[in-house]
Amino acid sequence: MTMAKPGEAVAGYAGDVTPEAAWEALRAEAKAVLVDVRSDAEWSFVGLPDLSSLGKDVVRAAWATFPGMKPNPDFAATVAAQGVSPDSAIYFLCRSGARSASAARAMTALGYARCYNILGGFEGDLDSQRHRGQVNGWKLAGLPWAQS
Repeated sequence: MTMAKPGEAVAGYAGDVTPEAAWEALRAEAKAVLVDVRSDAEWSFVGLPDLSSLGKDVVRAAWATFPGMKPNPDFAATVAAQGVSPDSAIYFLCRSGARSASAARAMTALGYARCYNILGGFEGDLDSQRHRGQVNGWKLAGLPWAQS
């Protein structure tokens, strides 16, 4: 997948942003939302962004279902049911930025015009030893998160 530079629009959605830029936008704009598209297992065992200091909750909507990681046919309905409106700025997050880019494209196609992909996702890209958490991502940026 080709990624645009942070802030640059890409084909199919408003653009890619760094985790820090997403955090600032979530802080600055009351209607901005963070949609975490990872699976239940990832939310439970890896952790979730913590937006409590912003007075917000993370919208959880799995892009793919486990096992098999098949596309979730209820994804858009799940997002909408949690109060996300087509005029909101929506920041999509997954493990590394791949599923979230797909979600941003899909929601843009449904009329949600301000969809952004968070570069590096929650855990970040793989390093040279195939480990996550040392290259980029929400956690490495030192942004708030919690683990259950």
